[in-house]
Amino acid sequence: MKNKRFSKFQIGVMAVSAGVCVANIYYNQPILKEIALSLHASEGDIGITSVLAQAGYGFGLFFLTPLGDKTNRKKLILVLHAALAAALLGIVLISDITGIYIISFLIGLLAVAAQVILPMAASLDQENRGKTVGIIFTGILIGILAARVYSGYIAEYLGWRYVYGISAAMVAVMAFMIYFSLPDVPAQFRGNYPQLLKSTFAQVRRFALLRRTALLGALIFGAFCSFWTNLTFHLSGEPFNYSADAIGFFGVLAVGGALLAPYFGKMADKGNAARTQLITVSMIVAGVVCIMLFPYDVWSFVVAVLLLDVGVQATQVTNIALIYTLDEKAHSRINTIFMTTYFVGGALGTLAGVQCWRIGGWQAVAWQLLIWSILAFIVAAMGYKKQAFAKLEPAEERV
Repeated sequence: MKNKRFSKFQIGVMAVSAGVCVANIYYNQPILKEIALSLHASEGDIGITSVLAQAGYGFGLFFLTPLGDKTNRKKLILVLHAALAAALLGIVLISDITGIYIISFLIGLLAVAAQVILPMAASLDQENRGKTVGIIFTGILIGILAARVYSGYIAEYLGWRYVYGISAAMVAVMAFMIYFSLPDVPAQFRGNYPQLLKSTFAQVRRFALLRRTALLGALIFGAFCSFWTNLTFHLSGEPFNYSADAIGFFGVLAVGGALLAPYFGKMADKGNAARTQLITVSMIVAGVVCIMLFPYDVWSFVVAVLLLDVGVQATQVTNIALIYTLDEKAHSRINTIFMTTYFVGGALGTLAGVQCWRIGGWQAVAWQLLIWSILAFIVAAMGYKKQAFAKLEPAEERV
C-alpha cells in the first residue's frame, strides 16, 4: 500500500481502536468495590482481577504480538477484536468469581490487539512513520487515561456490568470499521510458531538500537509507574490531606503528555531522535528534582506531573519511531521485545516504589525516582554520542 493512500481517516480508526482495546485492562480498577459487593467477595479477593488483567496483557505481548509478522495483520486484529468482544460479554453474564478471574486474564491477553495495530501503522506509512505512530500511541494513552473515568461514571449510574457491555459494543464497532477501512497486510515470516518465538529473541542480538531503546523505555516507565503508584499515598496524607477527586485532577494533567506525543514523533521523522531523547529524559530528571526540592508544595507536583508525563510519553513515542526504522519484516517481533521490556520496567518500578514508601516514605521514593531518571539520562546520552559516529557503523546499528 502506497503512503499517499494512507488517509487521516484510517489513522484515526487505528488510533481509536487501539485506545478502545487497551482501555479494557484498566476498567476494573475504580470499580473493584462494586464488583466485590455484587459477587459477595472480599475486596482482596476481587483485587486479583486487576493483577490477572495485567498478567494477561504481559502474556499477550510476548506470545501473541509476534504473530503480526507470521499472519495477515488485519485478520489477526479482527480475530482479537472478536474474541475480546466475546470475553467482555462473558464478564457481563458470569457471576462466579473463578469465571471472573479467567475472563479478566483473557481480556488482558486479547487487548494486545493495540500492539498489533502499532507495527501495522508503521509499515503502512513509512514517510511519516514517527508522526503516525505518535497518533496511534496517543490513542492508546487516551484510552488508558479515560478508562478509569469512564468505568467509574458508568458503574455509578448504570452498574459495573454495563461498563463491560458497552465496551463490548465499542470493540465490535471498531472491528467493523477496521474491516471496511484498512488494507490487508500479508505475512512476512514463513516459519512455524516455535521458530517465530526463537526469531523474536534473535532481534535482541541483531540490533544495538533495540537493546538501547528497550532499556531506556524500561527505565522511564519504571520511574513513571513508581511516581503514580505513590503519589496518591503522599497527597492523601499530611500536609495535603487531599480527597480522591482532588488527587484525580493530577491525572487530568497527564492528558497533556498524550496530546504532545505526535509532535515528538514528527521530530523523530526529521532525524532528531537522539537529541529528542536527551531533551525528553532531561524533562523527567527536572520533574523529579522539582518534587525533591519542594516535597510539600502542591505547585511543584503540578509542574512535576507535566514534566514527567510529557517526558515519558514523548520518549516512548520517539523510541517506537526508532525501532520501526529497523527490519520492516520483523516489526511485530521487534515491538514484542520492546514492549515486554517496557512492561517489566513498569512492574519493577511499581515494586521498588512501594518498598521505598514502606521504608522511608516520600523522601525514599523521591531518591529512588532520581536513580531511575539518572540511569535513563545516561542511556539517552550514550545514544546521542553514538549518533555522532553513526556513519562509521553498519546500517542496522545506527541510531
